[in-house]
Amino acid sequence: MSKRSCCCFVIDQKQDEAKKHLLEHDVETSHGVLHVTMRGVARGNRPTILTFHDIGLNHKSCFNSLFNYEDMQEVTQHFSVLHVDAPGQQENAAVFPTGYQYPNMDELAEMLPSVLTQLVKSVIGIGVGAGACILTKLALTQPSLVEGLVLINIDPCAKGWVDWAASKLSGWTSNLVDIIMAHHFSTDELTENKEIIQTYRLHISQDIPQENLAMFYNSYDRCPALLVVGDTSPAVDAVVECNSRLDPTKTTLLKMADCGGLPQVVQPGKLAEAFKYFVQGMGYMPTAGMTRLVRSRTHSASSVGSTEGVRNRGATNPLPEGAACTSPQPPAAPTIQMTA
Repeated sequence: MSKRSCCCFVIDQKQDEAKKHLLEHDVETSHGVLHVTMRGVARGNRPTILTFHDIGLNHKSCFNSLFNYEDMQEVTQHFSVLHVDAPGQQENAAVFPTGYQYPNMDELAEMLPSVLTQLVKSVIGIGVGAGACILTKLALTQPSLVEGLVLINIDPCAKGWVDWAASKLSGWTSNLVDIIMAHHFSTDELTENKEIIQTYRLHISQDIPQENLAMFYNSYDRCPALLVVGDTSPAVDAVVECNSRLDPTKTTLLKMADCGGLPQVVQPGKLAEAFKYFVQGMGYMPTAGMTRLVRSRTHSASSVGSTEGVRNRGATNPLPEGAACTSPQPPAAPTIQMTA
C-alpha cells in the first residue's frame, strides 16, 4: 500500500470513527423546533464549538469540508462540536405547512439558549453569513454562554440587501438560487470555479425545500472575535467595515488570499490553523503548532492594519513562528494574513 493510500485510509478511518459519535436532536424552543447534531461529548469546563450555517446551506454543506480536514481533527480531540441547522434547512426536511411563520434573525438567536442549556455549558461560535449574524446576536444577549466567535463573511447590513432583493422578485423561483449563489460567490468565481459552482447550485436548488429556503432567506442582524473573509469574497468590504467598528483589543480580521466566499470549503486547512491560533489565544490548546499565520505590518489593499495577538481574559498569546507584532498608533484591529 502506498504512503498516500495509507494516509487516505487513516483519514477515512478517523471520519468513520467520528460518525459513530454523532447524535442528532430535535429541540423544542420558544420559536419552534431546532435540529442539531452533537459531535463528541462536552469535556469538563471546556466550551463546545457551536456552528451556524449561511442561507442556502445546512451544517453539512457549510462545514463538512472544514471539520473533515485532517488538521481540524486536532481541534475536535479537545472540543465537542454542536452543529445547528436553521429550521427546515436540514437534510430531508419536510416542507413547512401553509401559514407557517418563519422566525426572524432575532428569534433564531433566541432559540439557541434553549438548546445550549440542555446540551453544553458554553460555546465558541463559528458562523457564516446569516449564521454569523445570528451568533453575534446570541453573544450580545447571552454573553455568559459565548466565550468567543469566529465570524465568516459577516455583513451587519445584509438585512437591507435582502429587503431590496425580495422587493425585486415576483415569486420565489429559480431567481432565489441565483441570488443566493451571488451571495456566496464573486462574479469571477461564478465563471471560473465551475465544478464547485455546479455542486453548490445543485445543493441549493435540490437538497433544501425551496419554500423553507425562501423563509430562511427572507428572515435575514463582547467576547473575543475572529472575522474571516476571502479577499475576493462578495462580502469583503462589509467585513472590513464591520471590523473597523469593533473593539480592536478583542477583534482580529483574517483576510485569506486567493479565496472567495466559502473559505471553510475552499481552504479548510488555513481556516483550521487560524481557529487553532484563535482558541490558543483564549487559553486553550497551548501546544498547537502554527506555520501559515503571518501578521501584516502595512496598510494595503489586502490589509487594514495590525496589532498584537488575539486576547482573552486580559492575556496576549505568544506569536507563532514567522509572525511579527507592532503597537500601532492609533489602535487598529489586528489583521492576520495567510502565507502559502
